[in-house]
Amino acid sequence: MVSSDLEDLCFHINMKISTIKKTLQLRNIGQEPSLKSMLCKIGHEMVLLHDLLNKMETEVQQQEKLKDLLKELQKSAERDQNEAQHLRENIPAHLPKPTQSCITGPTVKCEEQTKVVEPERAKKPTKEPRLIKEAPLITAEEFESVPAYMKGRLTYDQINAVVQEVNKAVVGKYKILHQPLKSMNAAVRNLYHRFLEEETKDTKGAGLRPAEG
Repeated sequence: MVSSDLEDLCFHINMKISTIKKTLQLRNIGQEPSLKSMLCKIGHEMVLLHDLLNKMETEVQQQEKLKDLLKELQKSAERDQNEAQHLRENIPAHLPKPTQSCITGPTVKCEEQTKVVEPERAKKPTKEPRLIKEAPLITAEEFESVPAYMKGRLTYDQINAVVQEVNKAVVGKYKILHQPLKSMNAAVRNLYHRFLEEETKDTKGAGLRPAEG
């Protein structure tokens, strides 16, 4: 037991002596003119290397943030696509379709019947049809202006496909909002009430514009 303790003590003292020798050697090297310039150059390169590592760390953090943003964009596009698919699959087949005579106005025969049945009723003005705004597709020039590190994430066709799916969802939504309640089945009526609850004073009617003559 005593022999083992003495060996450990000797090893510890030898390590200390070795460290002191190395420290003295480094101090002597730093005082030599021929090696002093070399040590200064190494120190300068260490500073440059430290700055480079800091820049790389900053770039990695920015790329991580960009990756998170792209993930959120992908999730949002998938939600819109699923909603558009649901709307397309649940539109009732018995929706009334406007005829040309109803859009442009009654025919001569209808006018005569109106005069016979209701001669004193004033002619109702034809309602101006409403069109639904759609987001325009991006052009090739707009896609080329996107930074290169973002261009590799989504292709030109993928971006326009997402825009088209969003447009389908918006068109389906506002078609349901302007559909007569009597013609709706239960599923479409639930969507109708949900869309009304989601409307705010800022979004109400934002997806509609009057038809151009």
